[in-house]
Amino acid sequence: MKMTNVDIAIIGGGMVGLTLAAALADSDLRIAIIEGKMPEPELTPLPDLRVSALSRASERILKNVGAWEGIQSRRSSPYQKMSVWEQDSFAAIDFDAMDLGQPNLGYIVENRVIQLALLERVKQQQNVTLFCPERCANVMFGETEAWLTLESGSAITAKLVVGADGANSWVRNQLSIPLTHWDYGHSALVANIRTEEPHDGVARQIFTPDGPLAFLPLSDSNLSSIVWSQSPENADARCSMPEDEFNKALSAAFDLRLGLCSVEGERAAFPLKMRYARDFVVERVALIGDAAHTIHPLAGQGVNLGLLDAATLAQELIRLSDEGKDIGEKTNLRAFERWRKAEAAQMIAAMQGFRDLFAGENPAKKLIRGIGLMAAATLPGIKTQFIKRALGLIGDLPKLAKK
Repeated sequence: MKMTNVDIAIIGGGMVGLTLAAALADSDLRIAIIEGKMPEPELTPLPDLRVSALSRASERILKNVGAWEGIQSRRSSPYQKMSVWEQDSFAAIDFDAMDLGQPNLGYIVENRVIQLALLERVKQQQNVTLFCPERCANVMFGETEAWLTLESGSAITAKLVVGADGANSWVRNQLSIPLTHWDYGHSALVANIRTEEPHDGVARQIFTPDGPLAFLPLSDSNLSSIVWSQSPENADARCSMPEDEFNKALSAAFDLRLGLCSVEGERAAFPLKMRYARDFVVERVALIGDAAHTIHPLAGQGVNLGLLDAATLAQELIRLSDEGKDIGEKTNLRAFERWRKAEAAQMIAAMQGFRDLFAGENPAKKLIRGIGLMAAATLPGIKTQFIKRALGLIGDLPKLAKK
């Protein structure tokens, strides 16, 4: 049996796990990454269905770990404005990067592009061993280390195991870490949509009686990635209906804001659930990204939260290592846990508040929504604070997310 000794075993080589490894490039910590599947290196002409809206904080993290160039050289789309409105109501609000003195409000990037750019960086690191394609078979814990057995029969010992293995985390399940969760009762339908009129680098979101529908601008000026939140029954029906029928339903739901819409390529739907792990840290284990929390895609903050988890954990691990402390001890990781649990809880509450505010067709509620959005749009400071927080320009940020 081949035995590898490391300081940190990262389970999951997606965007969040790779960001953690890349953030530890200059440390003396030895890292193993265990990932089940390598991403396809060749991009197709039509963008992937899974995209993320990267905030300024995420852009800084990815720049600081050296992955941003790899993203820019592949495919990314900056957007300068954001427009939000409610169907059949006067409720509307617009955001413009110029008002903040910013070049843009963020970037729409395919998840695979982010993963490929990070992988490129991590493969150059002397302190990383990549086990891929490979999966964990079991894990056992001793007083000072964890033992991981892989499906191939290889074994790894580590002072700290990091679960960066997504919403249905193997690590979290192995440890039976309790989860607060609820089903949003919605599925997100995703697709690439060609519009009659160009998107002009504007992200748009309309609140419909069905649920929120977002059009995220891609690098082709007439192509957008949509996230349409709706009942699972509607999502499944709309995934399988003939293209011309779907195009009509979508164009109408979007108030014909960019003229007629036509779907390009496949459509997919996935259920939306909120998850929040009771513990982000237990003895010898830390959870980051979707393994620790998942939120409604309403404001596109899921990946940004995960990247901030990775940057924060890296910062804390370097500090502990420099101080000669045990990086796997729960008490030593409490600062990371408190920091990130508070940020995740705030975001979950904000998303739930938004969702509740825009749910239902009650005329009184619609009036309150209209007045509320108008106030946010016109009262000094409210709109600016909101967008600055969403961009990651303010808040309790790790060093990698600052300039």
